[in-house]
Amino acid sequence: MSVQIFVQGKLLGIEEFLISPADGNSEQVFTGRSHWINLLAEVLPRALLADLNLSKILLGTSGGDQFLVVLPSESRPQVEEFLLAAAKQITELSGNHMSLQWAITENLGDWTDVRKRLNEEMQSKRGAPAGSLGAAYFHEMAPAPLAAGNDYFSVDLGTNLRDAEKAGWSPENPGKVSIGSGKHTWGLGPSAADALSIARHSALTEDGTQPASAAKLAERAAGRQIWGVLRGDVDSFGVRLRRVQTIEEYIQLSVMYKQFFAGELEVLCSMPEFWRKVSILYSGGDDFAIYGSWDALIPFAREVQRLFQRFCEENLKEFPGAEGKTITMALSLAPALDAALESVYEEAGQRLEIAKSSNKDSFYLLGRTIEWKQFGDAADLKETLTRMVSEFGVSPQYLRDLCGIYRETKRTGVTRRQRAAQGERPWRFHRRLNRILGPSRDREFQKVRNSLVTDLVGKGNGTLKLRPSGRVALEWARLSTES
Repeated sequence: MSVQIFVQGKLLGIEEFLISPADGNSEQVFTGRSHWINLLAEVLPRALLADLNLSKILLGTSGGDQFLVVLPSESRPQVEEFLLAAAKQITELSGNHMSLQWAITENLGDWTDVRKRLNEEMQSKRGAPAGSLGAAYFHEMAPAPLAAGNDYFSVDLGTNLRDAEKAGWSPENPGKVSIGSGKHTWGLGPSAADALSIARHSALTEDGTQPASAAKLAERAAGRQIWGVLRGDVDSFGVRLRRVQTIEEYIQLSVMYKQFFAGELEVLCSMPEFWRKVSILYSGGDDFAIYGSWDALIPFAREVQRLFQRFCEENLKEFPGAEGKTITMALSLAPALDAALESVYEEAGQRLEIAKSSNKDSFYLLGRTIEWKQFGDAADLKETLTRMVSEFGVSPQYLRDLCGIYRETKRTGVTRRQRAAQGERPWRFHRRLNRILGPSRDREFQKVRNSLVTDLVGKGNGTLKLRPSGRVALEWARLSTES
């Protein structure tokens, strides 16, 4: 009986490739690149098994940026040849930004030992990128032109993927995923057998023939017409995977998370409040990215967090610890309608890192990182603020004045005693709010105004309290009431 081997593949340089410049319709190219990366980790391991005439049951995990398969040791030369050919074309299509690295080890010992050997080999290859290509690596150091692949990304993957019924792979293009044809094909629809788990919803133009641009999605927003990018990532997911003791648990967890994001994102995007306002960039093994109208992205984030919390409560009861059971997100708004999608995506990633480093299980929203338990307070306060404008006729300008209460910069020349004295006199801020909001005109207005003041600065007679959720609510309400 032959010895089995584990083959683990990983795509590197994804972020650099996604944000690299593109010619032509840069939005569609960016979207196509995202889908290509999402499909690669699904298609490559399946194509490898099909090309070797091996059972699909040998597939361990796939999706996101990596895959894992179990193979007979006799197939190792063919595996190396297959992956080397795929890696070469992946590098060419990405303009030398991306690379495919892999590690192979025997299925001997406990899973913890196998995983350790795979990680050590992967780290060794990442530290010596020329090792797999040999001397040829040094002939490809110059960045390859990206224009040759732009039609493939913008048309095949950026446009045609949304309504395609299957995706395929052929040995002539080992680093490409073809749409609708190929030597080996797999279904894309939810009803197809052995379907690939990917989310691919795109909001369409009015005639329903093309994906809507980011500027068009901004026009569909209520309030200010602006679009943004929302990114989310599971907290400490890698730690959760490293704690599992068997390959069965590893596969179970990986598949559960991947199917959650692919399935729930697709279902959410089909809801009436989202389907014309939101487009998916990718759904990975533990993260996702979407873009669309700013007013749809905020409730979309809250709904994903709610569903993820329920998912963890139902499926991770037997796993101790908080690792992998919370999710952090970040929203970045475009500075202009014609802003580049890749630049807003990059900024959202930077803000996501800020949120994860400061406080996990949180949301970077409109300039502040708030915990998810504070989101409800911000939403309620936002409703109160918009009610002041819509029902009581308060000028939208007052929201800008309220924002001035939240000081963005430190004032120089102010001593600690002076700052303490100011913090110990919250009634000054109450008077300032009263001036901004104006005199009370009826009992209901006075009740709402007092509630608003309390929510912003608190009831205490001693210490001033300006909550981060208050600033988020102010910005949220300002965007909702401005045209």
